[in-house]
Amino acid sequence: MIFGDIRCPERAGLPSPLLAALTLALKADPQRCEPGRHALQGEDIFMNVMQFMTQPAHAKRAELHAEYIDVQILLAGEERIEFGLADSARQCDEWHHEDDYQLCDEIAGQQSVTLQAGMFAVFFPGEPHKPGIQGETPAGIKKAVVKVHRKLLDR
Repeated sequence: MIFGDIRCPERAGLPSPLLAALTLALKADPQRCEPGRHALQGEDIFMNVMQFMTQPAHAKRAELHAEYIDVQILLAGEERIEFGLADSARQCDEWHHEDDYQLCDEIAGQQSVTLQAGMFAVFFPGEPHKPGIQGETPAGIKKAVVKVHRKLLDR
């Protein structure tokens, strides 16, 4: 997991393909995008824009991916994300290969990060993460999740 600020993403130490994908997403102006999927570079890079209310941690499940890296950009509000290292997901459902996700009930050695508007967090394949967790009270957030195919890091 890596996190940083969209105003100076180069300071986060992102690999070049991830910095390029983040830059591409920001040029698409996700703040003005309607919720939904937005193509950026075919199936290699796309962006899901969403708006929702944060929830208590117990109401959320962790997710993990095998093929895509998540670059989660918080556009408005505040959000806590619980996460763990690769192979720390426990009590998981079956894989949904066609949609590249698996849901899990537990993260061994769980950590958390709180994002404020303008921050981003990167989760690599195999790293469980539970986004959309409220702080003191539920709050509305807007975010963009940039999906970057892992093969782009191999180039």
